[in-house]
Amino acid sequence: MPHAPDALKYLAPNWFAIVMGLTGLSLAWGRAAPILGDMAGAGAMVLAVLAAVMFAVLLLFSVLRWQHHAPALAADLKHPVRHTFVATLPISLILLATAAVSLVGVEPWVAVLWWLGSLAQFAVTLWVLGRWLSADKAQALGWPAVTPGLILPVVGNVLAPLAGVALGAPAWSAAQFGIGVLLWPLVLALLVVRIATQGLWAERLLPLTFITVAPPAVIGSSVLVLGGPVVLAWMCWGMALFFVLWSGHLVRRMLAQPFSIAFWSMGFPLAAFATLTLRLAVQHPGMQMLAMLTLAVASVVIVLLAIATWKGWREGSLLQPEPVAIVAMPGAQTPPGPQ
Repeated sequence: MPHAPDALKYLAPNWFAIVMGLTGLSLAWGRAAPILGDMAGAGAMVLAVLAAVMFAVLLLFSVLRWQHHAPALAADLKHPVRHTFVATLPISLILLATAAVSLVGVEPWVAVLWWLGSLAQFAVTLWVLGRWLSADKAQALGWPAVTPGLILPVVGNVLAPLAGVALGAPAWSAAQFGIGVLLWPLVLALLVVRIATQGLWAERLLPLTFITVAPPAVIGSSVLVLGGPVVLAWMCWGMALFFVLWSGHLVRRMLAQPFSIAFWSMGFPLAAFATLTLRLAVQHPGMQMLAMLTLAVASVVIVLLAIATWKGWREGSLLQPEPVAIVAMPGAQTPPGPQ
């Protein structure tokens, strides 16, 4: 395993996207139980355990990184793009709690886990948006920071009801859900303006485009959990489907890039879309084949991501310095080579 002595220095927070992908797929398989039976429940349990183990390992190594490479962590927190991925940690906690509710039921330790994730996600949202008000131009919102990664800390609050309602916190879940719903159109507007004025984000960040699938997919599931109208969930499903197909335009360009942890940005959104599709298929049996297709696609993608991650970790190609992304200005010449 040829790793550099300082490999831990490059273990950025976006590695927790692996946990998000695994827990998201666990939730999707759990929703497939009415169609596939006990096999789906067993698959959901295995995936949830893998996600929990991965979370514990990443948390341990993240603490070691903080102790031995504090300047690297500080650089991540100041970086215009990487700082948004701090949200993957509290989101992972919320998703692990959600998977636990689905598999083992309402337990005190699950409630503690959920509250830690929920409150941490709320705090991260405040921190990120607080940067926008900073007098320091390096901290304030700028075009380099406007990528789909911004969805994580700002819109991630919509995950709260998935477990919060069952854990006896429907009021707070709805309140936090409202924050995410309020800020989601704002982030979408920023992304559209960025594309129109600055061009698309760097080629190596193209997988992040799939993050746009997650908000409508999760909002649709949360609406159902909160007792909202089914028609609203269908509207969200249509938006999520659109973003799946829209992001799919970039797959060929994505695959032309070297594999990186950024590719895990595809995992949770596709799993969330499969989960919503499976939820709706319960009421509309005619959708079962489509629901199975979305589950199969999400499963295959995450398996391939896991294989590529294992291979990259063994070869030492993942824990390396990232190239600097270049934001193209209108009319400017794009330099050759990867950005």
